[in-house]
Amino acid sequence: MLTKFSKIALATVAIGAFASSALAADFEFRFQSSDPAGNPNFQLQQGWAESISDKTGGRIAIELLPVESIVAHNETQDAIVAGILDGHITDTSYFSGKDPAFGLVANPVGAWSSPDEMFAFMDNGGGKELMNELLEPYGLHFIGATTPGLEAFVSKVQLNGVDDLKGLKMRAPEGLVQQVFAAAGAAPVNLPGSEVFTALDKGVIDAADYTVFSTNHAQGMHGVAPFPVYPGFHSMPLVEISMSKAKWDALPADLQAALTESVAEFSRSQVAALAERDMKAIEEAKAGGEVTVIDWAPEERAKFRTIAKGEWEKVAGRSKNAQRVYDVLTGYLKENGLMQ
Repeated sequence: MLTKFSKIALATVAIGAFASSALAADFEFRFQSSDPAGNPNFQLQQGWAESISDKTGGRIAIELLPVESIVAHNETQDAIVAGILDGHITDTSYFSGKDPAFGLVANPVGAWSSPDEMFAFMDNGGGKELMNELLEPYGLHFIGATTPGLEAFVSKVQLNGVDDLKGLKMRAPEGLVQQVFAAAGAAPVNLPGSEVFTALDKGVIDAADYTVFSTNHAQGMHGVAPFPVYPGFHSMPLVEISMSKAKWDALPADLQAALTESVAEFSRSQVAALAERDMKAIEEAKAGGEVTVIDWAPEERAKFRTIAKGEWEKVAGRSKNAQRVYDVLTGYLKENGLMQ
């Protein structure tokens, strides 16, 4: 039994409220996001959920709930199988404890230089098929991927390429991100996000893997670290939109197609909206005259990918599925000239 779901009772209350607002729909689904209600990502996701009714002529209604509304962020897979939720919008890496393959496909550090590169892999490079290979044994169907985009890199010192990472005191979350930066010669430490600004300001660290440019700027990071690298060269999470495979299989083909198309449209609009926020923040930062935005050359990004590949290999050795992700991913990157 799923005794760990402490908020199951809330689902019963929500079911009645949702049903009364979606009486005309043939199919009613409840999804949970891994983002909080006030987050720009959640607001955009909510717009997607609300658009489904129009796109399907009222035949599908999706209620999207913020993180922790029903279950914890890393419990949504089990909740979908149990019928507590119908689907989720979430960072795939939250399930790497079940299989390291989820962590590798979710954020192969250094693999992507833009959302379009990742979308091309998902759409035409075997990515969507790979995701369903991973998810279907857990009772889920992968509809499509989105992402908040490439994170920027915060730095107090000018970084023009891989060689400049050597000896760099930096914050990075433990796991694959930290492994890759250490392999590149940096000296990563694990600090909570709440301590990043102070650590930069006091010189405890000189750089940080933190988040997207606009958020970094809004939090004053560039006041103490005026050499951001944008677009970032390292981290870009895959956010999956998936649902119960049984409920997906029960949908008519035209509604399956409509959902798939809606996710593809949403992913591009989300990336565009968040990129616009970044562009405004970059203009504001440059206008002040004290921030230098650095964009790494393609060859430097390729060097970083090559270093990262060595760490991906270590993850690949931890499960059969992780090896499968590694083989498909590296094959695609090599075929498309994205990795040496």
